[in-house]
Amino acid sequence: MPSIPPLPSIRWTGRAGERASAGQPVTAAAGGIVDCAVYVDGTRLWERCTYKNALDEVRERNSGFVWLGLHEPGAALMTDVAETFGLHPLAAEDAIKGHQRPKLERFDKVLVLALRTVRYHEHELNTVSEIVDTGQMMVFLGHDFVITVRHGDHTGLAGVRRDLEADPAQLALGPSSVLHAVADHIVDSYVEVVADIEDDVDAMEEEVFTPANKIKIEAIYQLKREVVELRRAVKPLTIPLQLLTHDMSLPLPTEIRSYMRDVTDHHTAVTEQVTDFDESLSALINAALAKVGVQQNTDMRKISAYAAMAAVPTMIAGVYGMNFEHMPELKWTYGYFGVLALMVLACALLYANFRRNKWL
Repeated sequence: MPSIPPLPSIRWTGRAGERASAGQPVTAAAGGIVDCAVYVDGTRLWERCTYKNALDEVRERNSGFVWLGLHEPGAALMTDVAETFGLHPLAAEDAIKGHQRPKLERFDKVLVLALRTVRYHEHELNTVSEIVDTGQMMVFLGHDFVITVRHGDHTGLAGVRRDLEADPAQLALGPSSVLHAVADHIVDSYVEVVADIEDDVDAMEEEVFTPANKIKIEAIYQLKREVVELRRAVKPLTIPLQLLTHDMSLPLPTEIRSYMRDVTDHHTAVTEQVTDFDESLSALINAALAKVGVQQNTDMRKISAYAAMAAVPTMIAGVYGMNFEHMPELKWTYGYFGVLALMVLACALLYANFRRNKWL
């Protein structure tokens, strides 16, 4: 087997993420470049290289592929990348804007997979705060390259690249192995977030159904809103994963399809859990509202009972305050004390009756 010549020597241009071959500057603002490498037979050939040199090297060898990782690229960089790799302008525009719905598109010989990334925020149970943070990942898959574009400050791919480089046999399957690894990484993050959300839902259920606890409806609505956001990020990925698994017209090796089947199974389980959370929280809101209604009815009964007890002495005092000349017991020496005793007795009887009927 002929020896593989090394790639051109590399130097740093000074800014983080900007790289150029010796004597050849990068042709676009490269501040969004995270990493770029050439892989042949599952082995990384060089530590750093420009994407143009990398693509030239791969096509000159007629083997291997380029993996270019980008983070929130600007328009100039993404336009230059699109021209270099032959990406469709509409797909490049989506990569610049972000906030795309999960989807799978095919532009000539390039597959474009858009996924939503999610991250869980630690928070107090009964506070109204952000719980789920979302971002986006786009994967451009060609026969000799794969480009990953990430929006958001979470779900990075450094660990994915490191794990793949430690497994040359997997990388040797081609750029589609990166597509699988990225999809698997993101779906695994869904599993972790769903597990955290499940703890929140369980804790919220315990709060609602504990008799003495006061209910904070706002916290339940906030959790419901975050679950809806999670559902919108996760559920639309169902169809793209099914296509990657079963559509034989897509340029994926059979072994990669087998791996994608496992990713699809995990995603299906996550989707079912998110749907269950949504339904559980809807029922929980109804239960909380019913509990609040019961608490309000109890409070109103107490207020009504006290108002009834106050009405009796008020009525008696009102009668004797009408200042008629001929009224019973006006000349009685103990009339004042008798009226007071009557008020106390009437209030005591009312209080006993309300207590017996559990109004107080």
